[in-house]
Formats: sequence, structure tokens, C-alpha cells
Amino acid sequence: MDRHPTLHSLAEQASHWPVVGSVLRAGYEHRFFAHDSTLQNLYRGVFSSFAEAQASIPPTLVQGYDNAASAAFYRERTRRVFLNDYPMMWWLSRLFAEGCVSVFDLGGHIGIAYYAYQRYFHFPDAMRWLVMDVPAVNAAGEEWAARNDPARHLRFTPRREDASGMDVLFAAGALQYLDYTLAGLLASLERPPAHLLLNSVPIHLSASYFTVQNTGVSCCPYRVTAEREFLDGLRALGYTMRDRWENTDRQCDIPFYPSHSLDRYFGFYFSSHG
Repeated sequence: MDRHPTLHSLAEQASHWPVVGSVLRAGYEHRFFAHDSTLQNLYRGVFSSFAEAQASIPPTLVQGYDNAASAAFYRERTRRVFLNDYPMMWWLSRLFAEGCVSVFDLGGHIGIAYYAYQRYFHFPDAMRWLVMDVPAVNAAGEEWAARNDPARHLRFTPRREDASGMDVLFAAGALQYLDYTLAGLLASLERPPAHLLLNSVPIHLSASYFTVQNTGVSCCPYRVTAEREFLDGLRALGYTMRDRWENTDRQCDIPFYPSHSLDRYFGFYFSSHG
């Protein structure tokens, strides 16, 4: 992720000089909303709700992932894994060995993890891998699967309620884009998954808020959750944290809001088994 160190340091200094700060903020706003695909993973502002963050995005700009440009992301990730994938792969391989056969991949795009992980360990013959994503991404995923999934284990859905009855809920870098919480989703299910594998989750020590992310092709409301709120919400539903890891390769730098910026993301494995 681009850290933009010069801009970030200027933004912090500007908080002491209101006039200079106003000029820098205006310049950053112009840059943030520019139609420039080379500007990826920029963050802007702090908001109290998804709706407030969304309302701050000019209506002339593309929002979210339900568009052709966003659906074309990540093809290279179907062929490789990254350092923070290894805890996810380790736990998923153990769950498969223990008899789990169904995965609900929340925000899994075209099935990135499905393609990349099967190169490193055996998937069950009876496995069902169901990706939930937005319509444009699902359509791209189905087209990709027709050419690249000879086993035909991969399916797509737009319905979050289809997570009911699945063995594993898998979410890698997706929870921050939802207008509902993971705890809220699980509480709505008749049969919540027994296992939660979560990666690249933006967690703040004490505050929950939203910012806006520019992905390079669209702008998205972006959720950051307070640590205690996140953990307590899952604990109240009967989940126990079995593992936790840090990803220091991911940051969320929000210019002019240093106390809301993150220097790392987190991964988790939760189980509802005793």
C-alpha cells in the first residue's frame, strides 16, 4: 500500500496552522477525487456511519465494487499467495482435515483464495466453495470459473443468508466494505458457520468509525472497528478466538487524522466449538 509519507507528515504539521491546513486539505480533496487510476488505496476523512461516508462521495464518481473496472481486479492473486495468507491456509487445511467441506467466502471476488490456496494443500473432493459478492464481480467470477475451475467446486451468490449451514465463513479483506457488521450477519443466520477465518481486518484500539477509500477506479465507504467491539460482538454469539495474527504490510493512513490511522491490520480464527 502506498504510504504517501511526505503528504502524511505535512498533514500532521498542518494541524498547528489552520490557514496552511485548509490549503493542504483542499489540495488533498482535489487529489483524492481526481480521475486518476494510479492513485490507489488513498483514504479520506472520518465519519460516524456508512451512510455519512457514502454521502461525502460526489455523485459523479463511481462507488463500490459493482462495476466492470473493480470486477477486473486481482487476477494475479489467483496464482500467488502473500505472507499473511499462511495463517489462513494453515487453519483452513486443518479444518478440511477435520471434516469441514463447505466454505462461504464473504467478499471473495472471483474466488481468489480458492484458486491460489489449492496449489498448496488438498481440497476435499466433496468441497463446496461459495463466494458472496456484488453482481458485477459474481458475473466476472462465473466467466473466469468456466475457463479455470475444472473441478467445478466454485459457486457464486449475492445473498449473505446463504452462509447459513456452511462449515467455514472465510473473509479476507472484505469486512471493511460492508454496510453491516460481521456479528450482525451471523446473528441473522439460522445456522451460523462453526468456524470464522478472517484476514486483513482493520482494527482500532478504541474507536469505531468509517473513512472513504479510493481504490483507483471507485470510492468506497470503509469500516474500521474498535477492538473491544469486534471481539465482544463475536463472543456474545458463542465464538471463541483460537488464533490472532498481525499484518504489518497493510496500513490505513488517513491524512489529517493521525489518531485514526492504522499501522497494521489483523487476522483471526474463531470457533464456536468448545
